[in-house]
Formats: sequence, structure tokens, C-alpha cells
Amino acid sequence: MIAIYNLKAFGDILMIVLAPNADKQNVTTVGQVTRIQNADTNETTGFNISGVGKDLDLSAQNGQVYLNSSQINIINNVINAAQFDDVLTEQPSKLVVGRVKNMVGHPDSDHLFVTQTEVNDGKLLQIVSGSPNMRENIKVVVAQPGTMMPSGAIIWDGALRGVASSGMIVSGRELGLPQAPEKPGALVLPEDFGEIGQPFDFQKAQDLYVKGLVDINY
Repeated sequence: MIAIYNLKAFGDILMIVLAPNADKQNVTTVGQVTRIQNADTNETTGFNISGVGKDLDLSAQNGQVYLNSSQINIINNVINAAQFDDVLTEQPSKLVVGRVKNMVGHPDSDHLFVTQTEVNDGKLLQIVSGSPNMRENIKVVVAQPGTMMPSGAIIWDGALRGVASSGMIVSGRELGLPQAPEKPGALVLPEDFGEIGQPFDFQKAQDLYVKGLVDINY
């Protein structure tokens, strides 16, 4: 779940993204709640909820927001009052510390790699990467499907040249970190940065760049 709020740009509307937009959509508005569904599957792909900024204390927010359990309860009550049966749950950031466990060359590319990357408790994601510094056993930053990047781009399951890819191994530049090099390449984290599966700590990573402790020489 991705929640976005920007009072100046969009007015008092909380946008909630649950899945990629479908080619065919059903849009239903009841009171202050608009539900967007995949017309073929009836899967709910998102909500636009108006008039909740004050109740959720979001007036100072500008962009992605991470909703706590109390805020989620308020939103669920609003959705329920509109007679929708969807129930939202609190979710941690999907931008996490990961480890590349295995990599092989892409069957249809001389510069892409197909990795098996651990993101939590042995869970592996197949991620296609073009990072020139990719190698096995490095600790990296993984944008799992359903991650909103600092640029506003949302990462979903996809495929690169015919090979399925679930998420992205990201660079310091893509994370918007000050002093990150303006060239492609995964952000390789020190071993003591954090445990696999922990949410990525932006401030800690910025400090590493300042101290010259990030692998950028490749």
C-alpha cells in the first residue's frame, strides 16, 4: 500500500495505491470515498479519500506518507461508512536491506544479470539488474514491488527482455542521496549497515557517503 498526500498540489485528498492501474477500470464514488477497481478482476487497485487530512494530521505532509495503525483505523472507518468492504492494514516500508544470493547472465542480454536476492527471512526475489558492479553476496537496497521511489516512480512486478523481475536493486542516485555518483551501479552497503529485511535508513546511508564508506569504485 502506498499513501500519498499533498494539500497544495491535490487538495485535501489522500491517495492510496494498492496495485498497478488496470487498462479497464471501474470507479465508484460514495460520499468522500472513491474506489478504483480492475474491471476484469474486481480487484481494488486504489482509493481517493477526501476531507481526512485534519483527522489524520497530514497537513504538513508533501508526498508519500507512512500511516500508523491509528490512522489506518480512521481510514477503514471512512471506507466502511461508504459501504465498501475493503480493509486496509498497516504496512512497513517496502524499501529494504537485501542480499544478492545468486546471479547469472541474462539469456538475451550481454549486460543484464538475473539475481536471486534475499529480502526477508529467506524470502528470495528474482530481480533483473544492469548494475555494472553486481556480484554475489553483496548487501544492497531493494525496492520491492509496491515501493514508491523518491522520484515518484512506483516499482511493480515486471519483466526485462522476457525475464520476470520482482522489484529493483537501486543505486544511491535513484535514492536521491547527496554525493551519490552520477553513474549507474547498485548501492553496496557495508555488512554492519542493517539486517536483511530492515527498512532502508536514508540518514544512515547519507552519513556513509560523507565518510566515504560506500562502495562506489567500480
